[in-house]
Amino acid sequence: MNINEIIDQKRLSKYRVAKNSGIPYMTLNDICSGRTRLDKCSAETVYKLAHELDISMEELLEPYFSLRPSFDLFKSNVCHRLKELGDIGFLIDTIENDDISTYYKKEWYPESLYLLAMLDYISRINGVPLCNTYNNLRKARLKETVFPSSVIAASAVSKDKQIMERAMADSIPEFMRFNIVESEIRNVT
Repeated sequence: MNINEIIDQKRLSKYRVAKNSGIPYMTLNDICSGRTRLDKCSAETVYKLAHELDISMEELLEPYFSLRPSFDLFKSNVCHRLKELGDIGFLIDTIENDDISTYYKKEWYPESLYLLAMLDYISRINGVPLCNTYNNLRKARLKETVFPSSVIAASAVSKDKQIMERAMADSIPEFMRFNIVESEIRNVT
């Protein structure tokens, strides 16, 4: 959760937070607007904000230190989670954790849409109605097609463009809706 969301959630104004914390309003405004990164601020500023917002400094700084894994690793982790939890457990866990929205807010669009495609695909094959929470995201689409690295490598090595075309033709429809090529989610080791 970023600082703006925390301030909104606690129903505070930036003015009140600045005044109570002793941080100049312009400094807080720059942090909230993204002109100044909170992780580049002094420890004193971070401490004062965390204290005023009644959260830990780590919690306040967490959005700045989220490491983004490679997309292939992300997909592998999602598939392993599906295998571990089972279809229905995966659906419940994904909806309850709301990782789809979290990734989208971080602007991690491929991850967000991959997870939504997985949710929709697992819902379809199990006859479960789609979760309406994500209807707006279902209109999104990545600008460029995302292929598995194995397909890209096979196409490059063989110099055969048809490999990519076949991968797209074999892709699961829920993934292709978002311009993501994916045909195998179950065969993970």
